[in-house]
Amino acid sequence: MPNHTVEKIGGTSMSRTHELLKNVLIGDREGDALYNRIFVVSAYGGITNDLLEHKKSGAPGVYALFSSAESDWAWGDALDKLSKRMQQINAEIFDDQQALGASNAFVRERIEGVRSCLIDLHRLCSYGHFRLDNHLLTVREMLSALGEVHSAYNTALLLQQNGVNARMVDLSGWRDEQQYTLDENIKHAFKDIDVSKELPIVTGYAQSKEALMKTYDRGYSEVTLSRIAVITEAKEAIIHKEFHLSSADPKVVGEDAVQVIGDTNYDVADQLSNMGMEAIHPSAAKGLRQANIPLRIKNSFEPEHPGTTINATDQGKKAGVEIITGLDNVIAFEFFEQDMVGVKGYDTRILDALTRHKVQIISKTSNANTITHFLKGSLKNIKRVESDLSKEFPAAEISSRKVAFISAIGRNLKGCDVAARAILALAQAGITPLSMQDLLRNVDVQIIVDRSDYQESIKILHEALVEKTETLGKKLAA
Repeated sequence: MPNHTVEKIGGTSMSRTHELLKNVLIGDREGDALYNRIFVVSAYGGITNDLLEHKKSGAPGVYALFSSAESDWAWGDALDKLSKRMQQINAEIFDDQQALGASNAFVRERIEGVRSCLIDLHRLCSYGHFRLDNHLLTVREMLSALGEVHSAYNTALLLQQNGVNARMVDLSGWRDEQQYTLDENIKHAFKDIDVSKELPIVTGYAQSKEALMKTYDRGYSEVTLSRIAVITEAKEAIIHKEFHLSSADPKVVGEDAVQVIGDTNYDVADQLSNMGMEAIHPSAAKGLRQANIPLRIKNSFEPEHPGTTINATDQGKKAGVEIITGLDNVIAFEFFEQDMVGVKGYDTRILDALTRHKVQIISKTSNANTITHFLKGSLKNIKRVESDLSKEFPAAEISSRKVAFISAIGRNLKGCDVAARAILALAQAGITPLSMQDLLRNVDVQIIVDRSDYQESIKILHEALVEKTETLGKKLAA
């Protein structure tokens, strides 16, 4: 029987190193209790933004500067700043000068190796036979890996200083002579590791033939977690975050109002991912679900709290809403064509345009002559979709508007009258939804409201559907 766990630590938690050591990595464990765990680590908070581009603002990092033909050698200056920042992090972690020196030397060796590679690539691509565009994905992966190897090296070294038999497991492919698939890379790395006697600290980025960033971009570390758990036949996967998985955003509804979700299933996790509130990347969840490995979400800084358990079969003992979540930056993209009724092909060509311009679909509705997609993506790309479709369907009327999209999610909403109760609660507060969908699978009800009503609607729906469900149910029945 499997006796070990595979655990992932996010970047924000990684940045609080000494608290992490106290709460998660060591805590009150001694002897054998320290082992039978595998840790997959993310880069320290903000480092991946510096390496690639800022996830929210889009401010260029090393990769964005290197990939821009107009940046000249600005990427080299950004790499210098990154090296200094990494060494500053090292100084905050290590008091011991020997350990600090080793960590700084490791950073310099990796940084200079990357710099030499990028200079050579830049020189090579100055010849017409070689195109930089053909190599940018590889550059992006190589740069991203720097963040995880830095944090993995430091974490293993810090644990060793504290008497733990820790080992850094570098899946980044640095100077590897052979390229593996992801599964082959993991099997090769773990073939000589006895997890009952060693504590592996694994890079969240794993180099592979599949090119993880091409498919998952920054969600790759959770895919690494999932594949390690499946291949090593872990008893449980754990993700340590800086917060609990709760019934709503405590910043919106208040710390006292939210409830920590004790258990749920992968179906709910998928709905959360669709709303941008990822408990785990959907592709990572798929592997765990198929292998029947439960996933636990824990707060890194509340080690005694059991957190949230997610598994494949849990349908819940009681039907009801578990989470109210949403997005306040959704575009309602409406395509109206009077002659659409009875004619096939419109939906497919709209989908092709959205896919071509890399626009994410949150949900959709349709009737005889109108198809509305609720989208998440840049306005520039959505305008490109509109332009393409206007040329293809000159008689169509295409419009866009900004809305807020709210979802009431639960393992089983059957018989809960969620839609009716939601409308009643919002109406009592003077809010009229723009649209609503109550889906047949009974795992979520989708409510679209004006953006100005977003936060107030979240509060009202959380109170009505999570906090005071019995009271509102009685009002409805009356």
